[in-house]
Amino acid sequence: MTAAVAIDAARARLAVDSRCRLGEGVLWCERRQALWWTDIQSARLWRHTPGDRRSRCWRLPDRLGSFALCESGRLLLGLAKGVYSIDPSAAEDLDALTPTLLAPVEADQPTLRINDGRCDRSGNFVFGTLNEDPRRAPIGRFYQYSCRHGLRPLALPGVAIANSLCFDLDGRALYYCDSRQGRIMHAAYDADSARVGAPELFAEVQAPASPDGAAVDSEGRVWSAQWGVGRVVGYGHDGRVERVVEVPASNVSCLSFAGAALDEIYITTAREELDDAQRRAQPDAGGVFRASVPGVRGLAEARFDDR
Repeated sequence: MTAAVAIDAARARLAVDSRCRLGEGVLWCERRQALWWTDIQSARLWRHTPGDRRSRCWRLPDRLGSFALCESGRLLLGLAKGVYSIDPSAAEDLDALTPTLLAPVEADQPTLRINDGRCDRSGNFVFGTLNEDPRRAPIGRFYQYSCRHGLRPLALPGVAIANSLCFDLDGRALYYCDSRQGRIMHAAYDADSARVGAPELFAEVQAPASPDGAAVDSEGRVWSAQWGVGRVVGYGHDGRVERVVEVPASNVSCLSFAGAALDEIYITTAREELDDAQRRAQPDAGGVFRASVPGVRGLAEARFDDR
């Protein structure tokens, strides 16, 4: 990461003062011009519409690790121990959501819960699990879920904390990481068969930074939210650092390209793992931040095929 020192950095500004314990999984809905994200540890789903600057949240029956927009307008939710579905338009007047279970996940592994996830370019939901045992043995796995095939495991190595899931522009390869290892990996991926190739190192993230959520822009750069160091890093095709966004909160967790032209980056952060002094120094930690990087645009978020 020493290459980042010589690169001019954009700076993010607070957009939503949500004070999340663990803000994560942010997605932009271009149909509604709305931003969605989760506060995992508080078991809440958030929505913000920049046009009128309105925000609201719903309580959930369990922690929401990741989720996806659906073709139908519903949301696909990766709660701690299963994949669920919810119709947000039917819950506008409610304070809590009651999702419908579609598939249980890791029911025989009490320390595992769903963590990072994203739709692939073909409309399947791909996600990984996280081991909450303090010893952090790498027993987490990756899965693909679809209406056609249900839940299918991906033959990737076990991880302690699954993160950084995103896909190449053509959808024929994926990126992922184990946040404990500090390496973003790249592997061939076939959406129809759920087969993956042998993983190869894409980028090394040096401590104290830890790779968290990720997204791919319209030119194929991989953008990595990096926990512990207050930044989002854009990597070129060769894994070299090309762009940096500085965030005034050290625990940066995920990002999404947003706005009418998809030329803004919204970034979730967390108050978790900050001591009292750090929270005083970072009063906006847990909020959602916004930045613009000249010449950079994203892609519309792939949607889960529930037709």
